[in-house]
Amino acid sequence: MSQEKNSNFEIGIYTLADMGPDPFTGHTVNARQRVNEIIKAAQLADEAGLDVFGVGEHHPLDYAVSSPAVILAAIARETQQIKLTSTTSVLSTLDPVRLFEDFATLDLLSNGRAEILAGRGAFIESFPLFGYSTNDYDELFTEHMDLLLQLNNNKTVTWSGNFRSPLKDAEIAPRPLQKQLPIWIGVGGTPESAVRAGKFGVGMTLAILGGDPNRFKPLVELYRQAGKEAGHLPEALQVAVTGHTYIAETSQQAKNEFYPYYSNYWYYVNRQRGFGTKMTRNEFEQMASPNTALFVGSPEQIVEKILRQYELFGHRRFLAQVDIGGLPFEKVEKNIELLSTEVAPRIRKILGN
Repeated sequence: MSQEKNSNFEIGIYTLADMGPDPFTGHTVNARQRVNEIIKAAQLADEAGLDVFGVGEHHPLDYAVSSPAVILAAIARETQQIKLTSTTSVLSTLDPVRLFEDFATLDLLSNGRAEILAGRGAFIESFPLFGYSTNDYDELFTEHMDLLLQLNNNKTVTWSGNFRSPLKDAEIAPRPLQKQLPIWIGVGGTPESAVRAGKFGVGMTLAILGGDPNRFKPLVELYRQAGKEAGHLPEALQVAVTGHTYIAETSQQAKNEFYPYYSNYWYYVNRQRGFGTKMTRNEFEQMASPNTALFVGSPEQIVEKILRQYELFGHRRFLAQVDIGGLPFEKVEKNIELLSTEVAPRIRKILGN
């Protein structure tokens, strides 16, 4: 089942570990089953030759993972080649020293496969949980990112800021197996976030969950321009794209099968934010149309959408979220199979040079 890999363009999957009810049965898996299924999905992705597996951080009871590093450490011992990343770590409310040391440990456990994808947090439940104010939303992230990069670059660090105690000749251990951990910033759609990622000189991961992806092209241009002006080399300014994904043999089959789960997903996610109207089938059809960023369709259509975005962004990585809305694990398995055997080989062949 394993496919030959291409070092230029990477394809992977990620999960936020949501535990939504099955829209047909009403049954919700428990946290233990969800975690075990995530580890199994990572094993399948690794065996199938996919490049990256990501796990996100959430803290409410209807999510199974609040500590990506712990789950990724378990995955590290069950996989051989696949890169392991957070998607995302909410850096605004995490202590950068603890985060770096956790992922440096993961790097040792995985023989050099760990990465960090840091974000400000689309959900804000972690702010009161860890004693931070959302009034400091941007300042927290910027300060914590500055410290994280210093930790990544230096074995001993002297540093001071506004939101944590200062460091003086602090030894940062363990050091990762890689010379430095690859660090990315997740960007949801604001120009300020894109510019920030460019100035820091780290990778930028775009969360494109719907609509016309063309609207994100200016963000990529801002990111690369800001990185260039800050003196970073072009090869350091890598772009990744994430997207909700469901693949079936035909487009109609994919839409028919996925609609109940996708509508269900947005219903319970939006309900957490105080509003919960259900998505109609017509709204779903529009979201899944050929020129949008929702990756629902046949393998051929998924390839076309990835290539269209590649023409817009020139990105080097695509990550598919394939397990949302209470999808039964057998459907997640089928998604991984079609992504690895039908989509990835065609993308690698076309973008091989």
